[in-house]
Amino acid sequence: MAHASKIFVLMNSQPQCPHCIEARWQADAAAAGLKWAGRDPEDRHYGHYIAPCGHNLRRQFEMVKRAAEGLCSVRCEICHADKEQAEAEERGWHLIGEDTGGNQNYRLYRHASCGHEQRIARANMQTSRFACGQCGEDWPAAPSYLYAMQFRLASGLRLVKLGFSRNPDSRLRHQLLKHRDLDAKILKTVPMATGQLALQAEKRLHAKLQAGFSDQVAPPELYSDALRVRSEVYFADAAQVIFAMLDAIEAEEDS
Repeated sequence: MAHASKIFVLMNSQPQCPHCIEARWQADAAAAGLKWAGRDPEDRHYGHYIAPCGHNLRRQFEMVKRAAEGLCSVRCEICHADKEQAEAEERGWHLIGEDTGGNQNYRLYRHASCGHEQRIARANMQTSRFACGQCGEDWPAAPSYLYAMQFRLASGLRLVKLGFSRNPDSRLRHQLLKHRDLDAKILKTVPMATGQLALQAEKRLHAKLQAGFSDQVAPPELYSDALRVRSEVYFADAAQVIFAMLDAIEAEEDS
């Protein structure tokens, strides 16, 4: 296709066809899941793209090329900010913006209940593993749960874990499992008034299990590839004993 080119460029090097270059940019955009929207008039290294969500993204051509090759991904900042805001609001917080300390893993939030502003790791906001520095309760005073969980390893072996946590589901999904696809579930929870009481009860139960059912204690090497703990895990045959212990504590708490 015909195009204008400086005589100096034509005489001293191989001029590049702008139409072919733009065609490559369009192809890269399509391969990266974007729609080409034109060059950036202010910077020759950037272009504009339409994301699947409909928002306009300004990106470097080289970055889109890497995304087209599967080396990185293209994220819409608008949709991502909305997602982070929804995560915060679900837990009673408002996302203010980026971390004042410059840590990319942290955000600055405002507690809706008391107005306190606090730096919180986004991973902790997603899993509720934090407390308000002004009105929040530390784990010893906060309500907690005793729990029994079951894991089915790749070998087919079933194991159970007895423990306590302020948020058993978060404990299971974000702290214990090394692999998210591991077959795991919470079998039973018992609410406790405080974390301190839960800890004391848990220690008593483990002492009873290890004294009376030592053959049910699972060796760590059986599950070290699947779980992020090294103790307090039992063979599945101990489940009924654990249930009976938890039922007894639940009855005490209700009385």
